[in-house]
Amino acid sequence: MRIVSANLNGIRSAASKGFFTWLENSGTDVLCIQETKAQTHQLDGEVFNPPGWHRHLFDAVRPGYSGTAIYTRDKPDSVKTGLGFALCDTEGRWIEASFGDLTVVSLYLPSGSSSDAAQARKDAFLVELMPILQARRAAGEKLVVCGDWNIAHKEIDLKNWRGNQKNSGFLPHERAWLTQLFDEVGYVDAFRVADQRPERYTWWSNRGQAYANNVGWRIDYHIVSPELRERITGADIYTGEKFSDHAPLILDYRI
Repeated sequence: MRIVSANLNGIRSAASKGFFTWLENSGTDVLCIQETKAQTHQLDGEVFNPPGWHRHLFDAVRPGYSGTAIYTRDKPDSVKTGLGFALCDTEGRWIEASFGDLTVVSLYLPSGSSSDAAQARKDAFLVELMPILQARRAAGEKLVVCGDWNIAHKEIDLKNWRGNQKNSGFLPHERAWLTQLFDEVGYVDAFRVADQRPERYTWWSNRGQAYANNVGWRIDYHIVSPELRERITGADIYTGEKFSDHAPLILDYRI
């Protein structure tokens, strides 16, 4: 099973840059999109409804903002949206599809980089999310939580880590939150199981020549239940074409 996570920073923009053409040739079984930035009625075109795919959208209430989606080759047994708190559910930040005992999630965690208020919203989201993930781990669910988590976990996960220690996305308490999720709760950073190399990034600022010079951050993840660790068979970050300020994150699982 090939599962791809892609923050498209606008599904319509990415489509115009050839994203869905790439998708058809990518071998993907499940696609998790973040930042659709569109309402369902704006995605009636054929390009957004490729044949052979089941599409599920979770729009933000605010038009042109946030939103997640899952495209699947096989029809899911069930699809659920939201987590039961407003910051998530009004902004379309969590959608999950279940296949037997496996659940694949598309998550778009808030960014805190624009202001102190934005960081406070992000922190509030983290406070709400942790007990939910703890409870689902305790219940023994097999989860693949794909998405833009907006946190670089370790120094290896961003180019200029020394200069970003006071910036959102690399703040000590954010990194500690991920450490707790991995080391205490037991979830696994799937990409790092398959690829331990430095300078493997999924997001680049639009400022300067960040993309050309690979001055990036790894803030997109597949965070999976520990039962799936041994089923990870490969990982890649697709940079052959640029559909967004994020690159598609590709994980292969023996499922």
